[in-house]
Amino acid sequence: MSHSTHPIVWLNHAGQHLGLVPSLGGSVAAWQVDLPSAPQGRLDLWRPWDGRTPDLYQLASFAMVPWSNRISGGGFEHEGRFHAMQPNRAGEPYPIHGDGWLQPWTLSQPAPDTLEMTLHSRGFQGNPYDYEAVQTFRLVEGGLDQQVRLRHLGASPLPYGIGLHPWFPRTPQTRITAPVQGVWLSGQDPLPVGHTAQFPQGWDLNQGISAHGSLIDNGYTGWGGQARIEWPEHGLALTAHMPDFDADGGAASHYCLIYRPPQGPAFCFEPITQPIDAFHLPGRPGLRVLGSGETLVMRVGWRFAALARG
Repeated sequence: MSHSTHPIVWLNHAGQHLGLVPSLGGSVAAWQVDLPSAPQGRLDLWRPWDGRTPDLYQLASFAMVPWSNRISGGGFEHEGRFHAMQPNRAGEPYPIHGDGWLQPWTLSQPAPDTLEMTLHSRGFQGNPYDYEAVQTFRLVEGGLDQQVRLRHLGASPLPYGIGLHPWFPRTPQTRITAPVQGVWLSGQDPLPVGHTAQFPQGWDLNQGISAHGSLIDNGYTGWGGQARIEWPEHGLALTAHMPDFDADGGAASHYCLIYRPPQGPAFCFEPITQPIDAFHLPGRPGLRVLGSGETLVMRVGWRFAALARG
């Protein structure tokens, strides 16, 4: 990776290499595992950053805080007050993925196998949120443990959500499998217009889907907190496990999102705590209202292993 005005800080442990870019949205530049059969002896588990472009969509992964995905309607109402929100990405008509990815974070290393990044955000670009976010990355034998912790610092309660936005390289045979119960369908843009348990052809994660095909940019409901990505060409599989996320109000159900563009080298499987535009869906599914000092925590464990040969 080339030199950049946004330096990469590397953590090398347990046969893995994790590169973080605190100054560029608290993002991940690369997550690699030593694999003798791979080029240069390393395999990218997330699509790596080129080390130059500042476009966050070209990073390996970033956290979505204090909400994930899109908010329509120019903002949202809470407790009788309307909070205006502005679009925050060129070409997007809606504010998307929160505001943590648009700000620099502070890096620390609390242990030899661990890196942390912290953000204190106060009314960024006119947003109503005042919060602290801490991302923790711990390399363990066979994988990576991630945690995102949000703490609301504002005087008045607000609804919060968290998501992770990793990009996965896709080989011709790459597949993704996950237990889900339904999917939100969308209209001409990615905003949900209806929910169904009848999956469109090639969308049923329970049966496994190809990483290639027509566009999917949709949130799934009833996700069981487990997912599996297989790269047969590399003889490797990566699993995700998201235990019940917790807030001061207790545990809640899981959601996930698939972004499968028709072209390009990568696709996304995103663990999220609330579906797209939850602020305007009945019951505001997945959003957690936090009072001052209250927290919301999301944990995801990623584990890789050799594929069984049939």
